[in-house]
Amino acid sequence: MSRDHVQSAERSAHDAGAPAGDAVDLRPATVETPFLDLLARGASADAYEQPVLLARAEGGPAERLAALEQAKRLALRVRSELEGRRRREAELSALFETAHDLAGLRDLDAVLRAIVQRARSLLGTDVAYLSLNDPARGDTYMRVTEGSVAARFQQLRLGMGEGLGGLVAQTARPYVTDDYFKDARFQHTRTIDAGVSDEGLVAILGVPLMLGRHVIGVLFAADRRARVFEREQIALLGSFAALAAAAIDTANLLAETRSALADLERANEIIQDRSGVIERASDVHDRLAELVLRGGGVHDVAAAVSQVLDGTVEFAEAAAAPAHALEASRAEGHAVPHEADWIAAVAAGDELLGALVLRGHPGLDPVDQRTLERAAMVTSLLLLARRSAAEAEQRVRGELLDDLLDARDRDPRLLGDRARRLRADLDATHVVLAARLDATAPDADQEAEARRRLWAAASHLAATRHGLAAARDGGTVLLLPLTSGDGATDLARRTARHLGTAVHEAVTVGASAPVEDLAARPDAVATAYTEARRCLDALRLLGRSGDGAAAEDFGFLGLLLAGDQDVTGFVERTVGQVVAYDARRGTELLRTLDAYFACGMSPARTKDELHVHVNTVAQRLERVGRLLGEDWQSPERALEIQLALRLHRLSAPARH
Repeated sequence: MSRDHVQSAERSAHDAGAPAGDAVDLRPATVETPFLDLLARGASADAYEQPVLLARAEGGPAERLAALEQAKRLALRVRSELEGRRRREAELSALFETAHDLAGLRDLDAVLRAIVQRARSLLGTDVAYLSLNDPARGDTYMRVTEGSVAARFQQLRLGMGEGLGGLVAQTARPYVTDDYFKDARFQHTRTIDAGVSDEGLVAILGVPLMLGRHVIGVLFAADRRARVFEREQIALLGSFAALAAAAIDTANLLAETRSALADLERANEIIQDRSGVIERASDVHDRLAELVLRGGGVHDVAAAVSQVLDGTVEFAEAAAAPAHALEASRAEGHAVPHEADWIAAVAAGDELLGALVLRGHPGLDPVDQRTLERAAMVTSLLLLARRSAAEAEQRVRGELLDDLLDARDRDPRLLGDRARRLRADLDATHVVLAARLDATAPDADQEAEARRRLWAAASHLAATRHGLAAARDGGTVLLLPLTSGDGATDLARRTARHLGTAVHEAVTVGASAPVEDLAARPDAVATAYTEARRCLDALRLLGRSGDGAAAEDFGFLGLLLAGDQDVTGFVERTVGQVVAYDARRGTELLRTLDAYFACGMSPARTKDELHVHVNTVAQRLERVGRLLGEDWQSPERALEIQLALRLHRLSAPARH
């Protein structure tokens, strides 16, 4: 590398570090230090190459260059994750701000302009616009545009079914085109094409504005160049469209209310009653907006609506709500009566998330009905936001466990830092558990869905227990801390029951022996996982599907399953009490047991072998039974005891 290149790299590295005039830190820096500084300053991705270029220019050793490359990749991954989170936070913030605008709706045009502006900003498009259907004239017209420069485009009135917007309105589904003029899926007209050409639009995304099952307009985002819209961007524009439809519906509702009040001016009592209803509706909108802004939960929304409607409102899971009423509410987009209750579906697109149930109100004022429906919409936004956050954390936890299982290529210190950020203590004693569904799905899609449910349930359990979970080898692996007084077997059985209940299928769980000092020995996780999988396979071979167990539960077979071959532990569990009794009392129970089994479990032959009276043999065997349990002579126990006796003899020091 030339001297000019070296000097350029040094200047770039200096620019990426501390500001001019700061004191020089003479402490030795790690390879991560320049990248952490870049992350802290929010530097561009190109800046992350400078520390590596500088090290190469200085002729640094290959090990340091490799470490810098690894640190650079990790830093870029963290930067990408932070940018993704900032983007998601901006999207959720915009949605919450729009919901707040809706709650305090006074000017419909202002709310619609805010929605279009935020949609254009978050999707990064050149233009965003919203069209509404005009039932009186039988066509559709531009209501709001943002970023448009062509007057003819801003004044378009289109016949129903024409253009991309007509296709969206007909199918009630989002549509996207990479090149408008080359797309033959929708009807082109001279008027529309002229307006689009004046505006210079190429790529267009349109999503429907729905009120129940009816399309009332279309929300668009468009670019003046070819572009592919991602699925998340389509979903985000759909969320804005839902809020726009709600704003229009709320404005219509307020207009209807004002009209009703105007018609009933002469009836003061009715006017006062209607005013009270409107005040309650405004109050609940304000309360819901406040709940969203301060991070309230689903049950907080239900409690707030309960106060406004003077009743009991509860959130119910989709499986617990009346199926027919729930489906009717989702299809109509409104709350529906069910016996003495009202049901409002909580949905996101085609997915049912649950329902808000108003108990004991067979008759409900229309405004109160809309209040319940608005509460259901806010509840769906809260659930989606919570799900996004939970899924992001689950992915991070799964990635950490994957790295622990592949610890040969990982820095233990970095793994420990990541674990602490997730509130997982690698210094505590842990158990590795391998979990797998027992039932076989009829097709690949159902099999993948079943595994996804198992992973989701395991991730939730791990998060609540300050552990980790990841999908692996067709099942799920968990790393859970072991509490005081608990055992690997108990933890495996509880985990099998918990996961089976969560996914409504039998789940088999194999557990490793407890492992310690994972911060210092991260490779122990991979060894423990191998042991847990062997236990899982043994359970299934023994017909114990849906159960949980550790290696110690299989008796001497556990020696074959255990990764560390714990012979001493097996001997202690099997005949340890007899060994301890002989040591305390100076008796010969262990020698008697050896002779008893060697003589085919015959007391008469045993007394000849030991040269004692047969009554002495009987007394000693009776004492053994009290120490080992009444079933010690059963075939299974007898086999384990004989193996333990032989292992004890082999492990005992030789006598001279």
